[in-house]
Amino acid sequence: MSSVSRLFRSLATPMGRLSRSNGVHFHQPIRTAVTSDTGAFLPDPERAKMGISGITVTVSIGLMLGAMISKNMASFLEENELFVPSDDDDDD
Repeated sequence: MSSVSRLFRSLATPMGRLSRSNGVHFHQPIRTAVTSDTGAFLPDPERAKMGISGITVTVSIGLMLGAMISKNMASFLEENELFVPSDDDDDD
């Protein structure tokens, strides 16, 4: 019961559940500086250069793995007669 009342108390605070006192940690950016000590702009941070080909490869592999898993699961269910559609359901 005390945990429920503590939840309602934390929701009633101005920051709600996102206050620092309840253990929620905020992520600080790794790079906080934009300029150097002399005032010059720092170079752009490095980026992963995968682009559209990386997205295509990732999505293709995910779809193929998902299709393979579902095909194997369907054959397992049918083999063990856990889910076999009956012909009686077709009352057209």
